[in-house]
Formats: sequence, structure tokens, C-alpha cells
Amino acid sequence: MAPIVPTLRFERPLWRAGQARVAGVDEVGVAPTSGAVVAAAVIMPVNCRRIPGVRDSKTLSAAQRERLAPVIRRRALAVGVGAASVADIDRLNIYHATHLAMRRAIARLGGHDYVLVDGLRIAGFEEQVGPYTAIVDGDALVYSIACASVIAKTVRDRMMAKLAARHPQYGWERNAGYATLEHREAIRAHGLTPHHRRSWLALQALVAGDQLALFGEADRAAGTGAALEDPAGADLAEAAPELDPDLGEPQPR
Repeated sequence: MAPIVPTLRFERPLWRAGQARVAGVDEVGVAPTSGAVVAAAVIMPVNCRRIPGVRDSKTLSAAQRERLAPVIRRRALAVGVGAASVADIDRLNIYHATHLAMRRAIARLGGHDYVLVDGLRIAGFEEQVGPYTAIVDGDALVYSIACASVIAKTVRDRMMAKLAARHPQYGWERNAGYATLEHREAIRAHGLTPHHRRSWLALQALVAGDQLALFGEADRAAGTGAALEDPAGADLAEAAPELDPDLGEPQPR
């Protein structure tokens, strides 16, 4: 089945109403067991032409995302990237940490009129970012959100590649922190790093030696590894120079 191509159907009524700075917001890195969760916010010009090939980042290859990300940055009125660190995730839980990353990304736009965000409505979000609409499958349906998904994914992938250079045994440049078989075996052999989400029960059980109950002998025999999900989590970024891979925080330029 052909991938869905996002449209400007949600942005156009807002533009006509005089809201020129409409920000699309998306996040990546909810389901992995390590690394920050990263969000991006993108404002495209009023009545812009869509960039060919832009769609939900999950349907694009790494090479396609790397080609599209700089084009999006050049054409956008503003791009904001924010993250919530592993410490944030362990302190707040993944649900609240994800929304913190979104708010940080929006805050770096330099002002906005309206927000379109991927997913379900978020309690208290309007009080923090102003008027917004939550759109289920927004990364597939809404052009500005799809642009944000590409930016967020390329940023997080580069962050994980930087961390992989420090901790090569975990394969983060390949698995982006997901609990693949390779990653789980590395945890069994080498333990956890400061970049693992230690609050997650699945990691605690794995380190404690209960991996057979969690993953099953069949999984190990087949050599497959499905991603672990935090009970509060959902899905799963060109390491942006403005983000530190340890903290997920903006750094001085």
C-alpha cells in the first residue's frame, strides 16, 4: 500500500484566519529503553508549496530523512528542537517527559500563533503553549507535523550515533536504543549505562536475570527482538549541534 502523503488541509483554515505562524509538532524516542526523547516544532510559510517526499518519518529511509531535513530547515520560517533527558524520563515518566520535550521545542520557535500536535489531547497543554489541536496520526496527515517528524528523527538518530561512539557495545547507531536482541545481550554482558532508562521495569527485570520470562526462549532462538514499551509509552533522531546527547538540552553555539 502506498504511504499516505500529508496535506495542508489543517494549516490552510488557520492561515485564512490570520494565524500565520502555525507550528507542527512531533516527537520520537518514546519506546526505546535508552536515550532522550526528542521533539521538533516546525513553522512553514503561509501558502507554502509542499516539499516532495516529505511524509511521516517512520515511512522514510535514513537516507531519505537525511536528504529532506536540510531542505525543511531552509524552507521553514522557524524550527525548534527540544528534548527530555533520561533523567527527566526517570523523574517524570515517559508520558510527561515527552510533553516536556514538546514544550521545549515550541519555546525555541521565537513565537507562534497556533500548534498542531501529533497524537491525543494533552492535559494542561493549552495553558502552556496556547491554542492547539491534537491530531491522531498527525505525522501522516498534516504537512507541518510530518516536517517536524523528519527533523526530530534525524536529530535523535545523530544523538544516538554520538552516544554509540562512547558505548559501542550496545549498537545504538543501529537500534536507536530499542531493546533488540543485540541490545539486550549487550545489557546482559555489560550492564546499564547512565543513558539507559533505569526506571523502566523491563530493564530492571532484564538486569535481574528475568529475561526469559520477559522475552521468551523462542525470541532468543529465532534471533529476533521486538521493542520494549514503557506502559505509558507509544512509538519511537543528524545530531543537532544545539543538543547535548547526554542531557537533551540546548547548548551554547
